[in-house]
Amino acid sequence: MPDRSKQIQRLIAAVIAAIALSVVGNPLKAQDILQEWATIKAPAAPELKPVMIDAQKTALIVMDFNQLNCVPEKRSRCAAVLPKVQKLLAEARGRGMMVVHTYTPNMTQADMVKSVAPIAGERVLQVRGDKFHNNDLEKYLKDKGITTVLNVGTSANGAVLFTTIGASQRGFKAIVPIDTMPADTAYQEQFSIWEIANGPGVREDSTLTRSDMIKF
Repeated sequence: MPDRSKQIQRLIAAVIAAIALSVVGNPLKAQDILQEWATIKAPAAPELKPVMIDAQKTALIVMDFNQLNCVPEKRSRCAAVLPKVQKLLAEARGRGMMVVHTYTPNMTQADMVKSVAPIAGERVLQVRGDKFHNNDLEKYLKDKGITTVLNVGTSANGAVLFTTIGASQRGFKAIVPIDTMPADTAYQEQFSIWEIANGPGVREDSTLTRSDMIKF
């Protein structure tokens, strides 16, 4: 029996040594995500879908376009999308859709880009991140029969991503045109689009599209 016990102990020790050697000998198992960073390949782009807007049940939310920085000299990606946002806004107004505008605590209402600024009768909120947070926007929209939000704004990885997730958590569907959600960098837009397409919960309630694929 003593010999048998020693054999088992030696076997256990050998197994532990083999496991340790495999970890040391295989850097992929030992390293963390930062060490893998440069080797990670972006996944395939998500599918964009055409959308038919129900003007009576959809609200357009225009988020945080700031004339102090949404210019080619400072944020070229932001400036480039303004004509598309302006076109969507004009089409939404033409169909009598509800329109909501937001600006951040770092802005004043006067800082909003003039070409996509609110007109009389449109709701304006000053709020950071998720535009449903700490205000009555959810109740305001639901009281008026709104079930879907059309989200455009900057930044992709801030207001648009957080508000799309916030809409999903509050029982709304979200439509997100990927060419009207600028960020400071292409990677920030790519990450946000991927998260909307793949994040638990939000992926079931969101439709990624492009502004020229939207019909009213």
